[in-house]
Amino acid sequence: MLKSRRLVAIDCRQVWQAMVDYLEGDLTPEMRTRIDSHLKDCRHCKAIYDGSRNVVLLLADEKVFQLPVGFSQRLYNRLSSDTR
Repeated sequence: MLKSRRLVAIDCRQVWQAMVDYLEGDLTPEMRTRIDSHLKDCRHCKAIYDGSRNVVLLLADEKVFQLPVGFSQRLYNRLSSDTR
């Protein structure tokens, strides 16, 4: 007799905790399926996934970005003047 496997729902917090492993393909097939299902229905988690994936793609890209002249100094000055 074959047992039917029922997909157990996963909540947003579990998705967020597993996001890096999901992006790297380092999950069990069952967990990947659970997250896939969640991302189809949860716009918030899908947005987090899309943003995270874009960051990973940008960081993995071998292109070098040229910063405008003086950018580093302006950034340093702005960070130094922020007294929050």
